Amino acid sequence: MVWLDAIRLKVRYNAKVQSKSVYLMLGLNSQGMKDILGMWIDVSESASFWLSVLTEIKARGVEDILIACTDNLTGYGKALEASFPKAQHQLCVVHQIRNSCAFVSFKDRKAFCNDLKTIYTAPTRQAAWEALEAASEKWQQYRYAFDAWRRNWEALTTYFEYPLEIRRIIYTTNAIESVNSRIRFSNAKYQFPDDQSALKAVYFSIQAILKKWTQPIPDWGVMVYQFIIIFGERCRLS
Repeated sequence: MVWLDAIRLKVRYNAKVQSKSVYLMLGLNSQGMKDILGMWIDVSESASFWLSVLTEIKARGVEDILIACTDNLTGYGKALEASFPKAQHQLCVVHQIRNSCAFVSFKDRKAFCNDLKTIYTAPTRQAAWEALEAASEKWQQYRYAFDAWRRNWEALTTYFEYPLEIRRIIYTTNAIESVNSRIRFSNAKYQFPDDQSALKAVYFSIQAILKKWTQPIPDWGVMVYQFIIIFGERCRLS
C-alpha cells in the first residue's frame, strides 16, 4: 500500500519567496512496516508530476502496488492507471467530508456531518449509496455538496471491498497526514534559500520519524492473511 500527499514550504527563488510542493510517498510493505519511499519538490502539486513520481519508483524496483490512498486532486486515478494499472485507488473520505462542509452554514454543520457519517460508516457500498441519497434528499439546500460524492463514488468507496481492519487504514490519508504535520511543525518558521535546503530539512525530519517506526502496524497479523486471500500471488511475504 502507498499513501500520496504533498506539503507546502517557503523557498526563495529568483530573489522572491514562494511556496513549493514537497511530494512524499509513504509505503506499507509486506511485513506491515511503514517507510517513506521518496521525496520530490516542484512548484505546485499536480497529477502529471505524480505520474513522474510513480514512474520513478517503478524504475527503482517497486513491482506492484495493491492499494493507493490519495486526496481528491484531479488526475490521480489516471496517473496510477498509467504506472500501476492493477492498483486499487481509494480517495480520502476525510478530505471529501471537509470539502462538503465548506458548502454548509455553521448552524447546520453538526447535524449535516452526522448524516454524512451514515454514508462512510455504512456496512456495505449499497447501504452507503442509500444513505447518500437519503442525506441528499434531507439537505436539498446543500444538494451541490453531494455532487462530488456521486462524481467520485467508485474511488471514494473502494474500501467497502475490504474487511474492517483494512478499511480502517485505507479510507483516509491520515497515515501520511500525520507525517506531514510533524514536518510542518519542524519547518514552519523557515524560509529556505533553495530547493536542496528544503529537501534536506524534510529529510532530517523524516529520519526522526523513521526511528519511531520499529513495529508493524496494529492488527497486521490479521490483515496479512486478508491480503493474501484477496490478492493471491500479488501479495508476496518474502
